[in-house]
Amino acid sequence: MPGASDFDLHVFDGGGPIEAGADLFSDVTHVLSSVPPGPDGDPVLTHYGRAFAESGGLQWIGYLSTTGVYGNTEGVSVDETASLNPTSKRSTYRAQAESAWLDLWRNDGLPVHVFRLAGIYGPGRNVFAQVREGRARRIDKPGHRFSRIHVDDIAAVLRASIDKPKSGAIYNVCDDEPVPPASVVEFACELLDIEPPPLVAFEEAAESMSPMGLTFWNDNRRVDNRRIKEELGVELAFPTYREGLRGILEAEGAPETKP
Repeated sequence: MPGASDFDLHVFDGGGPIEAGADLFSDVTHVLSSVPPGPDGDPVLTHYGRAFAESGGLQWIGYLSTTGVYGNTEGVSVDETASLNPTSKRSTYRAQAESAWLDLWRNDGLPVHVFRLAGIYGPGRNVFAQVREGRARRIDKPGHRFSRIHVDDIAAVLRASIDKPKSGAIYNVCDDEPVPPASVVEFACELLDIEPPPLVAFEEAAESMSPMGLTFWNDNRRVDNRRIKEELGVELAFPTYREGLRGILEAEGAPETKP
């Protein structure tokens, strides 16, 4: 596998173009953008949208969005054909950015693909640190579920799309089992052989949440991931949080966990 030293790295802070200039993309064939948009739009498109449209050599463009663009469905399942009803500014900006990226396909014929990601977790970004440090909380909000996706499965979906491009395609990227966050905390505690924290009512927990933290609890939906399986042939390595958390512990070299 190549390391960082095998690539040319350029800093892009969104406030202006990369010093190397638009020519940087003159011989690029694949573009993947994970840069978040803001109230002024998507900074990548602001500075390089025209360069992409005029490049002539792009074979695949991927834009990482969020399932947050669907908003709140009160637990009803959504697929990629569902209407977008974002409930936060952050998700509204994502929905607007999606449309702007897809305009490169609609207006310029570029091979744009949109990936709506659920909550990302993986090595270095998971519930174990919270549990080990005593910061984890089991919050009870009956009927409320979150979808999530392991970072390795995100990579597998992107790889499959690159191998089988379909311009204008949109994909939900999530695992097979949306569950209450409390269930994830409880399972992590079980794997670590640590007593789980007490269950706390959402109304009580909300009193100490940040405004951004509260936005994650505004939406309740189930996300349909059949398209990545049927269209791209993806078989998730971590179809639920259980396989994902076990895999993370194994990668850390932790003792064998409970079955």
